[in-house]
Amino acid sequence: MGALKGVIDVATNDAGMTTVGLNMYLAAGIAAILFWVGTYLVDKIRFLREKCIPAPLVGGLFFALTNTVLNATGVMSISFNDTLQSFFMLVFFCTVGFTVSIPLLKSGGKSIIIMLLLATVMTFLQNFLGGGIMAAFGQDARLGVAAGSTALIGGPGTAAAFGATMDAPIAQGGYGMGGSGSLVGVTAAIFGLVMGSIMGGPTAARRIRKHNLKSTEAALVDGEDGETFKSTSFDFTQACMLLAVAIGIGQLVSVGLKAATGITLPGYIGAMLVAAVMRNVIDAGGKKFQAEEIDVLGNLSLNMFLAMAMMGLKLWQLVNLALPLIITLAAQILLMYLFSYYVIFNVMGKNYNAAVQTAGFIGFVMGATSNAMANMQAITRRYGPAREAYFVIPMVGGLFIDFVNAAAITGFLNWWTP
Repeated sequence: MGALKGVIDVATNDAGMTTVGLNMYLAAGIAAILFWVGTYLVDKIRFLREKCIPAPLVGGLFFALTNTVLNATGVMSISFNDTLQSFFMLVFFCTVGFTVSIPLLKSGGKSIIIMLLLATVMTFLQNFLGGGIMAAFGQDARLGVAAGSTALIGGPGTAAAFGATMDAPIAQGGYGMGGSGSLVGVTAAIFGLVMGSIMGGPTAARRIRKHNLKSTEAALVDGEDGETFKSTSFDFTQACMLLAVAIGIGQLVSVGLKAATGITLPGYIGAMLVAAVMRNVIDAGGKKFQAEEIDVLGNLSLNMFLAMAMMGLKLWQLVNLALPLIITLAAQILLMYLFSYYVIFNVMGKNYNAAVQTAGFIGFVMGATSNAMANMQAITRRYGPAREAYFVIPMVGGLFIDFVNAAAITGFLNWWTP
């Protein structure tokens, strides 16, 4: 194995278990293979196909389950460098920013406001529910916040960021929770990522079949399972250059926003905002915008990111959950299902777009915006396009709700601090 050092690193941890570390390139290659595995399984297994379970989720979970078995039996534990996972996430959300145009914003502004209000309500419900259950078991109610909107709406990044603040000593500006905040938050976030992907497609598909809903938009799909279009090498190069500029400048914007607001925001926010500005400048100048090329690059990045995110799940951590946390997460699932199925679908219009937005809502309120986009992608590939949903969900789940959630987390933590 010496010749492979730097690509596959083998060591032994303190418990005597063999640990295998994969470098970022090998991890990306495995993620691509797992995407094909997931695509094959979704195509062959009727339940997965009918429930619109995303292919990268299936392939990634196959890896995570295998890793869990190896870990549980003491054979080995596999980890990987997630640098490219972060890169694909950044590229994907940057492509989402390029979909924002002022005319579309005007036409979809009302839906964005309504969805944001509904997501805000869910933010408070998750924290009330989590804190209430923890308190009922005689536990610190703030652990319910860690397993509430911190982990579910916030996702693993927010859970880790706020977990550090929760655990820091009070003298250092923290909440003095001594490590429990991070542990509960990250574990709940892992659980949310899985459930957000599993619940989204089936819930929306049930509404679509029950009401016989259909897309009213022109289908973009031409072929068996993907979009086709005509392009040139120059157009693809232009699209890549637009992404590079937006991502680069976006890093400066993200740093500036954090300094100005004091709020920990996802690293892709700056890139999304810059991409949105660039898109509208291009449109206003009457220049050609490589929309289809950007869309393809976004689709590629989403599938790679989601496969790698699922690969990295340490499912064995869920085995050690205490009873209060298990009950809290079970209650969060029930809350999400009832709220999305009866409230989101009905308030957003009871139509096909509302059903697709229901899948997206579950994705970002239980896991991450990438889950939301994967859920909607799985639905629209089967039932047809829903452009309003593709605009509303990333704007709310990937941008606006983060500001609301950060304020809500801080408020609940201060409220429940003894």
